[in-house]
Amino acid sequence: MKLAVVGGGSTYTPELIDGFARLRDTLPIEELVLVDPAADRLELVGGLARRIFAKQGHPGRIVTTSDVDAGVADADAVLLQLRVGGQAARNQDETWPLECGCVGQETTGAGGLAKALRTVPVVLDIAERVRRTNPNAWIIDFTNPVGIVTRALLQAGHKAVGLCNVAIGFQRKFAKLLDVAPGEVHLDHVGLNHLTWETGVRLGGPEGADILPKLLAEHGDAVAEDLRMPRAVVDRLGVVPSYYLRYYYQHDAVVEELRTKPSRAAEVAEMEKQLLAMYGDPSLDEKPELLAKRGGAFYSEAAVDLAASLLGNGGSPYQVVNTVNNGTLPFLPDDAVIEVQAAVDGSGARPLPVPQLDPLYAGLIANVTAYEDLALRAAVHGGRERVFKALLAHPLVGQYAYAEQLTDSLVAHNREHLAWA
Repeated sequence: MKLAVVGGGSTYTPELIDGFARLRDTLPIEELVLVDPAADRLELVGGLARRIFAKQGHPGRIVTTSDVDAGVADADAVLLQLRVGGQAARNQDETWPLECGCVGQETTGAGGLAKALRTVPVVLDIAERVRRTNPNAWIIDFTNPVGIVTRALLQAGHKAVGLCNVAIGFQRKFAKLLDVAPGEVHLDHVGLNHLTWETGVRLGGPEGADILPKLLAEHGDAVAEDLRMPRAVVDRLGVVPSYYLRYYYQHDAVVEELRTKPSRAAEVAEMEKQLLAMYGDPSLDEKPELLAKRGGAFYSEAAVDLAASLLGNGGSPYQVVNTVNNGTLPFLPDDAVIEVQAAVDGSGARPLPVPQLDPLYAGLIANVTAYEDLALRAAVHGGRERVFKALLAHPLVGQYAYAEQLTDSLVAHNREHLAWA
């Protein structure tokens, strides 16, 4: 089995490597190729990756290359975890929207749109290269904004599934609170990427009894603290919103908070310097503790599980993924990409049925789906007017004057990444 990781020079890759090593019986990789244009980072990450495999007794071979075509050739699955423009572009995404009082965040709002515009053309080019070398390969997208990127891949006819770590993070946290094994916890997880709610928590599978009311009654304070939301909000909803819902439910408070501290990108950039220095130590043969603060917790476990199922090597029968709606949420277009529990196997991901949603959630999902459709058009076809319309449609922007100002700022800060600008 051959896997390729595009963006393999990321400082987060050792977390993925550690998961591949620990879970080698679930996903028996014979060759792992790390692909990245940053040769200096790739050398450091690749060296640590080989030492992790060696320490844990993994027999697989790790190859590094800057050649995308060579790296993905004959791969059974290709994982995408790239960041076009690096942390410098992310820092811009998180700062210039604040100038007009809008949330600055790398995956939602104006910053999320900027990331989509930079990312979609690059991902589609990589996917075409994969299709030319191996049309049967699965593409697993962990590149944000996952929903828009996955929709771009699917609309272009690629075999793709999107992956986010929000659901597995909730699963692990709930399991710890309930003192059960993580595999026992099944989430009724519904929405769009970074716009989801846990409407039920079941033990043993999708047919298990819903214990969410009991979980909130006994552990509501812990859940709310993790979300950084007031306990009253969680109690009134009766569900567990993703922490990304803070940007919607507490927009103005979050903007003020973001204005008073360094951007997350600045924090991560400093962390990456420290991590790369550690990775260069030839005695280091395990992921350092500092990596846990980098983000993306449990991504490796989710990636292994998904790849194993898609490649017919076992894996959990039900997983939370980003995949085509196809009538699951009847108020959305069939080709929308949703994030829900799905049955996953070698034929792909098929969403499980979702009960009728409260308008409180369905309305916001429909609104953001419309934005994502406009954002994808802007990413594929370009043009200032398409960018403006996408921003005007986004519920975190929504005002004509803001959309105008943000469009100008977005283009000015991203001109080098936009072929049409």
